[in-house]
Amino acid sequence: MPSVLGLLEDRELAARQRVESLLEEMDRLMAVLREAQAGWQRLVITRETVSEVLTVPHEPGAPDAVGAAAGDAGPAVPSPAPEETAAAPRSAVPVWRQGLEVAALSPDYQRIMTVVADRGRSGGGPVNCREIAAALGLELVAAKVEGVRSKAKRLVERGWLAEPVPGRFSLATLRGGGS
Repeated sequence: MPSVLGLLEDRELAARQRVESLLEEMDRLMAVLREAQAGWQRLVITRETVSEVLTVPHEPGAPDAVGAAAGDAGPAVPSPAPEETAAAPRSAVPVWRQGLEVAALSPDYQRIMTVVADRGRSGGGPVNCREIAAALGLELVAAKVEGVRSKAKRLVERGWLAEPVPGRFSLATLRGGGS
């Protein structure tokens, strides 16, 4: 008859081998996750950089980016007239200036502005991205919340929103409270 201690040692050895196997699998998955996150971050940075490049106002007489790279000055790109206030979906976020209405933003940005303005009017103070995502009816998963965060940060950069506390957003004081 086998001894109890011998049986326990056998089970302990099997359990340790299982743990080591799982740790190796976890290390492999963590490496895959880090690689996927790095790729995702590169895409976010690329998209934000392209968006910034496309929203920089073109100075008449200044070479455009493509023409400058090629060594020649390209044709001046006309800037939109002040009357043009409606934005197409997925268009660039304009820098806020006096007289520019929320309608100049694409629908996604307009919805974020509405949530932040409603929160400000109700006296709720600055709102975080998870709360904005919930108010927009989005799934509260990292990808959706990060998408809202990216848009909110862009609105801060362009003067539409303020970030008085990191991660919390309110209407920019220059805007005068909200439209």
